[in-house]
Amino acid sequence: MLHHPTNSSQWKKIDLLYQDLGKEARNLRHGLATDGMNPYDSLNTQHSSWPVLLVIYNLSPWLCTKQKYMMLSMMISGPRQPGNDIDVYLSPLIEDLTKLWDEGILVFDGFQNETFHLLAMLFGTINDFPAYGNLSGYSVKGHHACPICEEDTSYIQLKHGRKTVYTRHRRFLKPYHPYRRLKKVFNGSQEHESASIPLTGH
Repeated sequence: MLHHPTNSSQWKKIDLLYQDLGKEARNLRHGLATDGMNPYDSLNTQHSSWPVLLVIYNLSPWLCTKQKYMMLSMMISGPRQPGNDIDVYLSPLIEDLTKLWDEGILVFDGFQNETFHLLAMLFGTINDFPAYGNLSGYSVKGHHACPICEEDTSYIQLKHGRKTVYTRHRRFLKPYHPYRRLKKVFNGSQEHESASIPLTGH
């Protein structure tokens, strides 16, 4: 069970790889969340708003997702969504995060009554698949939309339309999982396919 990002193998691996970050518990690890929203509750309005939030993962599980501990670092607002140009809007935030990672800053700890050298990193992002494509610069459309499988992405082009359907989800299930018998619901072979292929959004 993953109750908090500190339980993840990613957190522990970062502690080993970057010991200057891991040895100080007060060094920050952020999650960046963004997606388009409509503040006017109308699908017809010609307006797009993309709040960019930073979440502090160092806090306890019951605190790190509370509104008062989330930082609205910027609001990207305009007549249309930023799309792949979102990196232009994010450049000031990226500069700040880069400085916090490379150099750090001196911070006063009021509880310990001391000044210490604070480092921070971007631990991960929270977004849906289209927003992931904008943030990473990876094309999440077409026949090779999976950033993990890439050329090995399993897909079918619908015969009477332009839609691409991503298939073979059953390869990630256990060999005798009951869903493997649902041939009309899941496309793919009945045999247990490579379990080493990671689970992705398609």
